[in-house]
Amino acid sequence: MFLPVLLGICVLSVHALDNGLGRTPPMGWMTWERFRCNTNCAADPDNCISEKLMMTMANHLVDDGYKDVGYQYVNVDDCWPAKERDGQGRLQADPDRFPSGIKALADYMHSKGLKLGIYEDYGTKTCAGYPGSLGHLETDAETFAEWGVDMLKMDGCNSNITTMKKGYPQMSTYLNATGRPILFSCSWPDYERAAGIKINYTLVAEYCNIWRNYVDIQDSWNYVLQIIDYYAENQDILSSVSKPGSFNDPDMLILGDYALSVYQAKAQFAMWAVMAAPLLMSNDLRTLDPRYRDILQNKQVIKVNQDPLGIMGKRVLKLAIGLEVWLRPLVDQSYAMVILSRNDRQPVRFNTTLDTLGLHRSEGYDLMELWDNTPLGRFKPFDFFTLNVDPSFAEIIRLTP
Repeated sequence: MFLPVLLGICVLSVHALDNGLGRTPPMGWMTWERFRCNTNCAADPDNCISEKLMMTMANHLVDDGYKDVGYQYVNVDDCWPAKERDGQGRLQADPDRFPSGIKALADYMHSKGLKLGIYEDYGTKTCAGYPGSLGHLETDAETFAEWGVDMLKMDGCNSNITTMKKGYPQMSTYLNATGRPILFSCSWPDYERAAGIKINYTLVAEYCNIWRNYVDIQDSWNYVLQIIDYYAENQDILSSVSKPGSFNDPDMLILGDYALSVYQAKAQFAMWAVMAAPLLMSNDLRTLDPRYRDILQNKQVIKVNQDPLGIMGKRVLKLAIGLEVWLRPLVDQSYAMVILSRNDRQPVRFNTTLDTLGLHRSEGYDLMELWDNTPLGRFKPFDFFTLNVDPSFAEIIRLTP
């Protein structure tokens, strides 16, 4: 009836990127999943990749309460640069869509108490065909620092994947040499995975603050589940390198876009919290339904995500009735538990004990449901507790000694 999985949640001794950044998973907003590479500002001025869009979203982060609960990065993805470098071989912003330049945009973010993230590519061109960083790594690192950039996402299109294990560490070294703290987001492991190259995650964690492991998320519940499956299937190696300064990145939060119901949105947010994932929204904050805003600003779930131990949770139980249970160790010997339902037709009754989940503390734990901050009671290892889990939904519970 069920497949028990040994808890075994521990962290191997690995070196994290020593730039003092990403001590907890970064939180913010980015352009890609919602706005893609829309560069037609003449026809669609409110939704094209531009300084106007970036500044507008920054204003909403501040005015709508996101900054107050921890969201701080405002990240532009592909399609921000001009098609050619300048006469000195330096990147330059598209002059029509970013007329004030990137330094002015960074200054604007900083004036709001926010941070600016930018995108580049390890190859000759970005995925959308803009100038890549190959042959310009040091120059680009210095340029980003001079502009006041706070985070760099480096993609891997149009490149020799076999050289990434040298190239990404080089870029990391160049970023650190600038003296400016720039959080480094790498796509390196995802490209090696797709090419069938064995990934050295110890090396990745030494040079990257966060890194993508798997496919780009799309606006689809099935994609959310597919990503969760990949993390479950590879949880031992992925959890071994999750720690302050170094986090696996299952990609953007799509809450409030077109595909996810409110229940599914809660499920993605709970799962990203238990997996110690970056919380980088890609949605339209101007029109976001307040129900999704409330999910994204749930302080108790965010507290789980931002737990200072930085340990990635693991799937510890998978049931034939369509439920799975994930556990994440937290500070003060607490745990976060997520009960995810893949049943999309009806609620599922869940009845188990803490002992079954690998939690054997004789005094037991106080259980607190976090969506509504509802106490569930105190349970010892062999006490049964029962929950009804709604379809395509995830309960998230904090267990406190």
